[in-house]
Amino acid sequence: MADQWAVLGGELDDELEEDALERWERRAGDVTIARRVGGMLVLGFLVALGALLSLAVGANSIAWSTVVDALFRFDDSVFEHLMIREFRVPRTYLGVLVGAALGTAGAVMQGVTRNPLAGPGILGVNAGASFAVVIALWWVGIGGTLILAWFAFVGAGVTSVFVYVLGTAGRAGATPIRLALAGAATAALLGAWTGAIVLRSPSARLNEFRFWAVGSLTGAGRTDEVLLWQLAPIVAVGLILAFGVARQLNTIALGDDTARALGTRLGATRLLSVIAITLLCGGAVSVAGPIGFVGLVVPHVARLWFGPDQRWLLPGSALAGSAFLLYCDIAGRIVARPGEIQVGIMTAVIGGPAFIFLVRRTRMTQL
Repeated sequence: MADQWAVLGGELDDELEEDALERWERRAGDVTIARRVGGMLVLGFLVALGALLSLAVGANSIAWSTVVDALFRFDDSVFEHLMIREFRVPRTYLGVLVGAALGTAGAVMQGVTRNPLAGPGILGVNAGASFAVVIALWWVGIGGTLILAWFAFVGAGVTSVFVYVLGTAGRAGATPIRLALAGAATAALLGAWTGAIVLRSPSARLNEFRFWAVGSLTGAGRTDEVLLWQLAPIVAVGLILAFGVARQLNTIALGDDTARALGTRLGATRLLSVIAITLLCGGAVSVAGPIGFVGLVVPHVARLWFGPDQRWLLPGSALAGSAFLLYCDIAGRIVARPGEIQVGIMTAVIGGPAFIFLVRRTRMTQL
């Protein structure tokens, strides 16, 4: 009798797995290859256009002909050429890199945790980076863009490892709920410590942290250009890891039991996903501060066009993240001339209403 029930249970499990696969394939099949390829081309064009606008638009707008001359016929005696090459080009590179990193990291987080509200802060990455920067300024007493960026990166990495270890402790191992709860608790604790230090310390050095914490691409001159090229390989490795687990994330979306039945190694997939998230978010936050809403909103927008298939969603989120951050940065330069508004504020101003709109118009529980 027990054997009969076991056989019946196995058949029911097989039927449930087939139903889950059919539902997922039906949702993924609603989006054609032509639509996905067209979406990639459009996003690529938007990123290229945003990069050109980033070079020309600012407190002092520069003619297109001057931009072209600065790029291909550079003359260090011309002020506009120096402005473009020394400040706006590194800032544009930074916007593309940070946007791609945050957009991809958000998509991976939402996929691995099966949580539509997941963003770069859910694993405590932003909180760990912020706490490390405060410690560097307040306790160690050091500053400077390059050093603070590496403190932020190390803080993000250590926090991600701690959250993963905390979320995998016990017999159950790593689960989406445990990782999310461990990250939320760690972020709340580190955020409280960071706030206490900043509020109670009169140190003028912490003014540097207050500017960094807003999230900004400004100041991307020679020092940040060196930092940019040092961190670019780290972000590139994160992107490669993220794209490498895309197929496994598709099976995780069907549930842990179905993913195991399909041969997915859940522990290895989650570990690689956490490493990719750490590299992407740690690199982005270290150079630009904890910019919000990119990792939260962009994957949902990309999912509307590319569907749930992570093999298309991840590169789509990378391009959409770059475009979104570039245009937010450009908008911040335009609305407050002759000054500018930091991009971290603009992403919240634009991303907040966009996210509310998505929540009201779509069923965001389906990843």
